[in-house]
Amino acid sequence: MTHTGLQTAMAHCGLIAILRGITPAEAVPVAQALYQAGFRLIEVPLNSPEPLVSIRAMRDALPADCLVGAGTVLDAAEVARIKDAGGELIVMPHSDLAVVRAAKAAGLASCPGVATPTEAFAALAAGADALKMFPAEQLGPAVLKAWRAVMRPPIALMPVGGITPDNLATYAQAGASGFGLGSALYQPGLSATEVGRNARAFMAAWQRAYPAQETQA
Repeated sequence: MTHTGLQTAMAHCGLIAILRGITPAEAVPVAQALYQAGFRLIEVPLNSPEPLVSIRAMRDALPADCLVGAGTVLDAAEVARIKDAGGELIVMPHSDLAVVRAAKAAGLASCPGVATPTEAFAALAAGADALKMFPAEQLGPAVLKAWRAVMRPPIALMPVGGITPDNLATYAQAGASGFGLGSALYQPGLSATEVGRNARAFMAAWQRAYPAQETQA
């Protein structure tokens, strides 16, 4: 990783909250509940209602040590709009090198989705700060362990898809640097209190899996 803000956030806790479907009205209370639980990375997928409004609201409401950004970024042209909204993180389901380069040119952290070593190394060469292993259910801990043999730290490998408090440790043992958390953390309609409860369960799992990393909420 070369993006200082992402490095700092992941040193605190490598869990990315994926808030697919969140509305601007929910954005601030949910984000504050996540921050209070210890999260420092929040992603609003662009296929959510008014995602840039939510990103701006979160960015204005949260301390600077929490990175807020966009997910499901499919086009390099979207990067400038995300930055204008206060976004600092570009997360993708795929590995479009044009989007990676646009994010880096804008000074934003880039986390493309990769499913093969060829995609992974190409993304790193283009400037990716972290690699989203997606979908994690398909790749699994065995693939992660094999990748880790040739993609040594500080390359950040982050499984996304199907991660729960119960299976997080298995991926951690295989070499995961962090995780993207979707429906097991947040689903549309959940209250901030419910999201906070889910977040604390993930934080407890994180601390058990990475006991040397002293995360503080």
